[in-house]
Amino acid sequence: MSNSSPEGSTVLFSEKLWPSASTWIWPIIIAITAGVALAPVNAIVGWVAGGVVLISLVVVFLLRVPTIEVTNDLVTVGRASIERKYIGEVIGYRGEEGFKQRGQKLHGLAYMLLRGWIDGVVRMEVIDERDTTPYWLTSTRRPEELAAALSGVMYEFTDEGISEAAKLEEAEDASDD
Repeated sequence: MSNSSPEGSTVLFSEKLWPSASTWIWPIIIAITAGVALAPVNAIVGWVAGGVVLISLVVVFLLRVPTIEVTNDLVTVGRASIERKYIGEVIGYRGEEGFKQRGQKLHGLAYMLLRGWIDGVVRMEVIDERDTTPYWLTSTRRPEELAAALSGVMYEFTDEGISEAAKLEEAEDASDD
């Protein structure tokens, strides 16, 4: 495996967002449905249709796996790329705060590459004044590593995260009394 991208820059982070094991049940269910739907016409046609649908869906799933790659000069998330000089603050999230970033705290103009089966997300601020996109939000199984590759931090180490943790701790202490 090469440690440099085609442009010659060193790859600092790379990840493919493969579907989870439970996601693979859907092509099987759809293939069975196609086979059962055509089985009354002819059992052989039903088996063939189910097989063709299954193979087609597996191929589509494998070809559509997005990649996240960070080099010295470029950040690529899926099909989109941005020069690193246009990336500002980077924060990684997990758990409840990651869920909020994908939902109630999500900006409508943000570029998103989200996968429901992946808990972690990383938010990358876009500081190019010509770009109306406020930030990129991407799912990742390794938010700590992606944030570090972009000189960012995890949410729990930010001022907001520390104050949120203190509030939760105070609430727990008050409920214990």
